[in-house]
Amino acid sequence: MMNKKDSIEDYLRPEERVDELHRNNYKIIQNTNKFCFGMDAVLLSGFARVLPGERVLDLGTGTGIIPILLEAKTEGKHFTGLEIQEESADMARRSVAINKLEDKVDIVLGDIKEASAIFGLASFDVITSNPPYMNHSHGIVNPGEAKAIARHEILCSLEDVIREAARVLKPNGRFYLVHRPFRLVEIINTLTAHKLEPKRMKLVHPYIDKEPNMVLLECIKGGKSMIKVDPPLIVYKEPNVYTDEIYDIYGY
Repeated sequence: MMNKKDSIEDYLRPEERVDELHRNNYKIIQNTNKFCFGMDAVLLSGFARVLPGERVLDLGTGTGIIPILLEAKTEGKHFTGLEIQEESADMARRSVAINKLEDKVDIVLGDIKEASAIFGLASFDVITSNPPYMNHSHGIVNPGEAKAIARHEILCSLEDVIREAARVLKPNGRFYLVHRPFRLVEIINTLTAHKLEPKRMKLVHPYIDKEPNMVLLECIKGGKSMIKVDPPLIVYKEPNVYTDEIYDIYGY
């Protein structure tokens, strides 16, 4: 637990800012020169189901946005974020402290590829992940290391994320993932290879007449083969104006 601070500004480092999360008056520290959370993380927090008393792990938590939002939105018992970048983990810990959530949210510095060694097998009821979307074949790597690691499979692969999620999940535990639709075949093949059965899918479209650019998946460890496709989520009803569902997810 961090020492008591006099004001929010005492938690900040140079070039950092505090943003409102519109849930429980919670706030989060961000650095625009590094990596700020995106809509995908917020949508994942709205898609994931966490039941009372459950323990949750977020793989690759960045600045801790998903554990903090899930603590606000659900009655889960405890939330842990695993993050390999020390600077991001430090920001996440300070955001936890600003919101006085030290008893409910832990931020652990560590490698996704070693999650099962860090936490032990079958140790969580729910796993979430907003992993890097691009592998070595996709796109130009960002010049800033923090952004590159967050967006490209530099330090971990899709296989790493799914393998470790399967290992740390309890039997019948739930894994929630946000990713890009163009990798959906690879994603589902990898999930089923690790006994994580996709049970629910929602496609996210920027506009009602545009192709989806995100996919949300709920998987059950050891589940039977059957998937439900939810109605699509439309982000904008017109330029710069969110749909009502998006406003609801954000808590506006």
